[in-house]
Amino acid sequence: MNKDQLSRRNFLEKSALIGAAGVIGLNALSSCKKANKEVDYEFPPLIDLAPDGKELKVGLVGCGNRGTGAALNFLAAGHDLHLVALADVFEDKVWDCRDKLLKQRVEVPEKNCFWGFDAYKSLLEVDLDVVILATPPHFRPMHFDAAVQAKKHVFLEKPVCVDPVGARQIMATSKKAENMGLSVITGTQRRHSRDYLETYRQVASGAIGDLVSAKAFWLQSHVWFRTREEGWSDMEYMLRNWNSFCWLGGDHILDTHVHNIDIVNWFMGKTPETAVGFGGRHRRLTGDQYDFFSIDFDFGNGISSHSFSRQIDGCANQLGESIMGTEGYTNCKNTIYNPDGSVKWTYEYPKNKDGRSTGVVEVSPYIQEHIHLVTAIRTNKPVVEAHRTAESTLTAIMGRTAAYTGQKVTWDEMMTSNEKLGPEKYEMGPVDMEISVPLQGTQHKA
Repeated sequence: MNKDQLSRRNFLEKSALIGAAGVIGLNALSSCKKANKEVDYEFPPLIDLAPDGKELKVGLVGCGNRGTGAALNFLAAGHDLHLVALADVFEDKVWDCRDKLLKQRVEVPEKNCFWGFDAYKSLLEVDLDVVILATPPHFRPMHFDAAVQAKKHVFLEKPVCVDPVGARQIMATSKKAENMGLSVITGTQRRHSRDYLETYRQVASGAIGDLVSAKAFWLQSHVWFRTREEGWSDMEYMLRNWNSFCWLGGDHILDTHVHNIDIVNWFMGKTPETAVGFGGRHRRLTGDQYDFFSIDFDFGNGISSHSFSRQIDGCANQLGESIMGTEGYTNCKNTIYNPDGSVKWTYEYPKNKDGRSTGVVEVSPYIQEHIHLVTAIRTNKPVVEAHRTAESTLTAIMGRTAAYTGQKVTWDEMMTSNEKLGPEKYEMGPVDMEISVPLQGTQHKA
């Protein structure tokens, strides 16, 4: 798509959200008697490329695979976007990331490559406009606050924290960002995916009637882990194996399943009031986290969501969400069903040269979210998503707490909890922390 074609689009209007595919879907459902309510939601502009504008320079904090991918996604979002700085706690991670970027013809000046626990501070002193935060989630609240204090726009990977104290810090910093006119987009790519967005529009318009229940699930094989190598201190080992330790990653109910939990919160239009659940550990070889969770989130008025996740090899896997209503149900992604299971509406994906559906949206949601960020900055229409993602992360923390303790946990308890995970100070060497697998019935709510 060329510049002239883009300029003819009024990408700021909410109508741009629908697009050709959405129009087909909307017309197909227009005869449904309740699909006519006005939808109170700030839809992102779904355009194929961010509008041209001032040059934007970005710095990346967290040089692992996700951080490197997020940086490339940002650069693909529009023209005149440049990655100018890298930071990570480990020097080898920085150079590895830089080498990977060079293969994509992206060169970051060596003078702007930093490592160590305070590397993010050095990066924030570089002349840049945007910061991508993709370290282990434990550090997100601290890094987010520093970036906003430095008056930078931010892309926050999910989850945005690992404990209630961190969630509330994200919420407070989110308010600062709003007051300063900054834009903050989070890595909740489903909320930037055209099929999910149009399905949400249909449901919020009344396509399945009143919502009565939901389920969210992420069942998969084991994920990566690292065993300890000779010479690694406690801190280095945990940082290099961060996905196995709750204080760094929050357990997989946060790391992955938070996506599904976020979708349910989004469609429900609120956070749950209480959580009861369980989980356990049987297969993991390192760290202190669970292999599976099963949580009942109660949204009040008899409405609940069964939320379950698992990371064990050799089991049946599935991934997604489902919302039940009084007049049908949906998979939240692309299909709405009548109560008898017949299809009421489907999202129309682009077709290939043979006229068959491609089954994928026009623009990858991993890029679409960065298009949203760049568009908000260049049009001076600030958008801040951090608070809602903090709520979804805190919902996952509430479920984790219910499973770890075996107790019923309330939202109000989470909003006042003093639980703060991690060591008192960050330095390589021994870590004075008890690392043990939670045992239900013996743990107490923080």
